[in-house]
Amino acid sequence: MSMDFNFWKYKAGVTRDNNRIYEQACCDGKLMEELESLPIDEILTKVASVFSDWTALDKEHYEKEGKGAFEIFTTSQIVRFDCYGMQEADMNSLMDILIDFGCPLYDPQISTRFDGWTDR
Repeated sequence: MSMDFNFWKYKAGVTRDNNRIYEQACCDGKLMEELESLPIDEILTKVASVFSDWTALDKEHYEKEGKGAFEIFTTSQIVRFDCYGMQEADMNSLMDILIDFGCPLYDPQISTRFDGWTDR
């Protein structure tokens, strides 16, 4: 089973349209006026550290026998993880990394952004 998890950070005072951001920024790679820039290199470094016991095929592709695989798609404003056959604990680790950078999860499988903890 595959799932994708998407993360971004809105600028203050903008109108939020999670579905549009998902489709245009996370799927099409478009830069969006209402989104903040993210420290992508720091985020990728943190992913590499947390998943250091996984095989890193490059900075965007990781796999581990019996644990599944994931790939990372980024722009300067979003991070998207495409997860394949991963265990829940490992997917939660990916989410925790982005929470540390102030980016809540958008789960397109249920069209929900888990941003109740952020300033609106």
